[in-house]
Amino acid sequence: MPEYKAPLRDIKFVTEEVLDFPGHYAKLAGAEEATPDMVAAILEEGAKFAERVLSPLNRIGDQQGCQFKDGVVTTPDGFKEAYQQYVEGGWPSLSHPESVGGQGLPDSLGMMVTEMIATSNWSWGMYPGLSHGAMNTIESHGTDEQKQTYLTKLVSGEWTGTMCLTESHCGTDLGMMKTKAEPQADGSYAITGTKIFISAGEHDMAGNIVHIVLARLPDAPAGTKGISLFIVPKFSVDGSGEKGERNQVSCGSIEHKMGIHGNATCVMNFDGAKGFLIGEANRGLNCMFTFMNTARIGTALQGLAHAEWALQNSVAYAKDRLQMRSLSGPKAPEKAADPIIVHPDVRRMLLTQKAFSEGGRALIHYCSMLVDTMKRGSADEKAEADELMSLLTPIAKAFLTETGFESANQGLQVFGGHGYIAEWGMEQNVRDCRISMLYEGTTGIQALDLLGRKVLMTQGATLRRFTKIIHKFCKEHKGDKRLKSYISALDKVNSEWGDATMKIGMKAMRNKDEVGAASVDYLMFSGYVVLAYFWARMAVVAQTKLDEGTDEVGFYKAKLQTATFYYERLLPRTKAHAEAMLSGADNLLAMDEDNFLFLNA
Repeated sequence: MPEYKAPLRDIKFVTEEVLDFPGHYAKLAGAEEATPDMVAAILEEGAKFAERVLSPLNRIGDQQGCQFKDGVVTTPDGFKEAYQQYVEGGWPSLSHPESVGGQGLPDSLGMMVTEMIATSNWSWGMYPGLSHGAMNTIESHGTDEQKQTYLTKLVSGEWTGTMCLTESHCGTDLGMMKTKAEPQADGSYAITGTKIFISAGEHDMAGNIVHIVLARLPDAPAGTKGISLFIVPKFSVDGSGEKGERNQVSCGSIEHKMGIHGNATCVMNFDGAKGFLIGEANRGLNCMFTFMNTARIGTALQGLAHAEWALQNSVAYAKDRLQMRSLSGPKAPEKAADPIIVHPDVRRMLLTQKAFSEGGRALIHYCSMLVDTMKRGSADEKAEADELMSLLTPIAKAFLTETGFESANQGLQVFGGHGYIAEWGMEQNVRDCRISMLYEGTTGIQALDLLGRKVLMTQGATLRRFTKIIHKFCKEHKGDKRLKSYISALDKVNSEWGDATMKIGMKAMRNKDEVGAASVDYLMFSGYVVLAYFWARMAVVAQTKLDEGTDEVGFYKAKLQTATFYYERLLPRTKAHAEAMLSGADNLLAMDEDNFLFLNA
């Protein structure tokens, strides 16, 4: 049976030893209570909840799925009770302001807990996960009255939230959206339209659901400039802040999906539902980006979660499964065959999972530090963190989900034929993971955002801010001969990143299709460079600890060995991506669209 154990040692390594969270919290406004002892206690309790409560429900959620009847969604056995434990434990309020009932702790601490929840049971974790996006949106753009009415209940976990963007005809192109918002005499709006693919849009786990909905006012300009954002609760809220009558919003059906069966993906019908404008009229997409950016980092975390889950279970299986003898001679002569972990190709798959999981963890928690600074830093610190975050968000979302899916597939492959059988859980991990490359903008959309909006439209300024960080790091450690293989390779590929960007930019000045043609390879190239930076940082720490005479020689030696694997086996993939992205748009666009298929003889 598949199992999950919270990787507390590695989380501690990344956050305390590599990223120096204790130092970060010490100078972060309002984070005084986030002492190492408190953080350790919170993580221990979070690990227990993830391992003992959520992990056993993962397969149950997949087997049972959500049930739909007459507009009512029933979640799998144990989901509702687990949510009550989650609320009673105070987990929803961890990283939200005390003014609305939160505990006021840093967002980055909440991300550590979220990682454990996500990995143990992704489907269940989506229910509170969507609520955090709703909370952040209302916190950033809502009125004081809206915060007191809705945010306090969301923070306590009594209510949950959703984001309602997509419609059947528009998908990513929200400028085509048709949902309408008609002004009412009491200052509210009547929201009419249908939204699809709404995760956690209807369920039985909380007393109310607060939908964050995009819609058009009657006089709105066409396209994305004419979209407004509204709060639409499932139940109206009375003067005392408690839920009242049922609003005119209902679930029309739930989707039958490839994976994440334990989470309800809903078609939501708004039939003149009472809604309330959040933020400025016709500026809804700007407000919604608060939600979307939260969700994009959350989806990046999904990639990490599936890689970690695959790693844990495939390592355990590879140590136990006996097949053939090692090519260099028996390693377990007393047994009928050697465990498959001795075979080089199995090692290749396990090390790939390990490199992507542990490297992805460093990237995710680095991003969470930036979120802390964006919320609590000085004006200059906020500006720098915001610029770095704008660059890293599409990279984290797309690269970690692509490599997470690769890792999930390799996890199944390690199990061989048994991986294809449901009882081992590996095929579920693959199915659950596949949506991550579609959520919150596909890999192609993220790539266009990165190369087009974040890099070329800033004339490379956003990219240079990060490449300078890497350059400074390489310069600082250039003299250490033991780290030379990492530092010299990182310095080289960092320069190539800038050079390739310039070449694509020159091509794009003549033909804008060059941006779309290069974008996905550019994003993947960028992802490998970013993870190389974090693996170099981890190698520096590991080497230092070994020099100091640590008792954990195996742990730190494994870090150096994984870093070597990453640099020698995975980072070379940048060469192929570089050749592809610089090959131009003609090899993609030259073919006539009628010539893609010839089916008749």
